[in-house]
Amino acid sequence: MVVGTLKIEFLLVENRSLKGKRKVVRSMVDKVKSRFNVSIAEVGSNDKWQKIELGISAIGNDRRHIDSSLSHVLEFLDSLCLAQIVNTQFEIITL
Repeated sequence: MVVGTLKIEFLLVENRSLKGKRKVVRSMVDKVKSRFNVSIAEVGSNDKWQKIELGISAIGNDRRHIDSSLSHVLEFLDSLCLAQIVNTQFEIITL
């Protein structure tokens, strides 16, 4: 079994409220869920209105497939241009 995790930190430069941040987060989460077979959730910085931290995970039996899936999710989120990517952390664990 192979478990892959991806943590992405985004910066919302022109955002001025938590309501605006929630709108962007909801849009990102919904679009990823509808397009990819992964789990996604906001995992940190819940009270900071200019920072988004999303956690994404995938599980399977092929390391290359998991790596590819998470890479495609990262590229997709970047292509949405809803927020600027500041940092990413990949981890793939074989159990």
